[in-house]
Amino acid sequence: MPDILPATDRIDSAIARIEAAIDARAHDAEKLSRRHAALKARMAEAVSALDEVIARESAA
Repeated sequence: MPDILPATDRIDSAIARIEAAIDARAHDAEKLSRRHAALKARMAEAVSALDEVIARESAA
């Protein structure tokens, strides 16, 4: 006879899988948020540096 889990066990397993997926997605979102913040800061630095170069060239 096949080993069939009771419905409550299958539901508990499904809930555990859903919770794991939610945790993984939250972790991925946090990681993406940190990468976005770092990229935004680098872009701000690059734009600022370009502004300084343009200002020097305009003053010359």
